[in-house]
Amino acid sequence: MKYIYLIVLFFPIYSYSQKLDILLIGVSHNYNNYPKQDFSGIYSKIKDFKPTVFFGEFLSKEDEQNLMDYWCKQDNKKRLETLRKNKNIKSEELPKTIDSLRRLSLLSPHDYQLKANLAHAYYLNQDVSNGHYQYWQVFSHLQKNPNAALEKYVSKLLSPNLDVSGRSMKRLITSEYALIAFPLMVEMKIEKLLPMDCQDYDLNWSAAAVAFYNKFEILKKDTIALHANKLKVLMDKRDEGFKKYASIEKNSKNVTEWLNTNEAADISASGDFYFTEMYDIKGFPKEEMLSQIHWWLKRNKGMCENVVNRAKSLNAKKVIVVVGANHRKYMQELFEKMPDISVRNINQ
Repeated sequence: MKYIYLIVLFFPIYSYSQKLDILLIGVSHNYNNYPKQDFSGIYSKIKDFKPTVFFGEFLSKEDEQNLMDYWCKQDNKKRLETLRKNKNIKSEELPKTIDSLRRLSLLSPHDYQLKANLAHAYYLNQDVSNGHYQYWQVFSHLQKNPNAALEKYVSKLLSPNLDVSGRSMKRLITSEYALIAFPLMVEMKIEKLLPMDCQDYDLNWSAAAVAFYNKFEILKKDTIALHANKLKVLMDKRDEGFKKYASIEKNSKNVTEWLNTNEAADISASGDFYFTEMYDIKGFPKEEMLSQIHWWLKRNKGMCENVVNRAKSLNAKKVIVVVGANHRKYMQELFEKMPDISVRNINQ
């Protein structure tokens, strides 16, 4: 079967003057309902790789400030409003405040009130990835070392119990960052999680997805048309893939390794893009589907470019990219077509 991933080959290639080695890890955004996971193999591979930079699926503070809307913009604005009410810092004072808190925290790495203050300042500066990194360190410490005074301070300053939707503090606790990236970053003394997400096309993607869904629902209800049996066979195939996906998530202790296989990528792709065999069925909303694919590929291309450009600006040579598993194969194929870029799968 020919998969839509091949479309990425038509995107232009961008040069990169220095060699960049990328370890790409496709992950789940929520490990809460899985069996207890064994991350030891992944930890070993990350350590052996010896990265100096980690990238995560967050927007840069500039993109967060400039984008008028995307899927969790309102959630982030709500967090921002809450934290400003808790304790405001003027925008012009944030850079020097963050720099001062960061230096103090490095001098006193076990002062978790300092880390809470730094998380607060990062969030106010709309640097969500590093707000989360500092908050997770405080949360993780409190899980192992209960401290009523510190818990009260964190609750008053950060209001984590109110931040429950979008890319929230609540979601963070069972995320790929809490379980994979952040523990290794702390151990390897890596100070910041760099952002690489691209949401420039989110509204376009959403509009295309809705347009496709509305027309496809009509097609599925037409059970007496000549195409009905072929469509049913392919929909059954899609459902079988979902069942296998769900079974592995329910039973495996190594879900992440499986998410980085081509089998998992194909099943995941069928969720949004179905199968190319469907596209020429009479009545299939092919134009809307191709529009959806177009905006999805644009987002993945933007994420790859963000990784390369930001790594280049730091003269980084070896970087970890942690991204939702449904992006992994698209990004890997894009990176493979870029000169001076070496990319490897966590299973390699």
